[in-house]
Amino acid sequence: MILKALRKKGFITINYYKDGLLQTIKGQVHHLNLNEQTLSLKDENENVFSIRLSGIKEIY
Repeated sequence: MILKALRKKGFITINYYKDGLLQTIKGQVHHLNLNEQTLSLKDENENVFSIRLSGIKEIY
């Protein structure tokens, strides 16, 4: 289900856990690394954030 949501064009919003805290980020999929199980998102300011796939709670 997560991979299907990542195919969307445009901006997506992801709720994820980092260091035990629930965080939210909005951006476009920049890179998906299945070997390391990470997702890189690029936000409106062109900053790139890396998220562990196991920490993702919800994508919309």
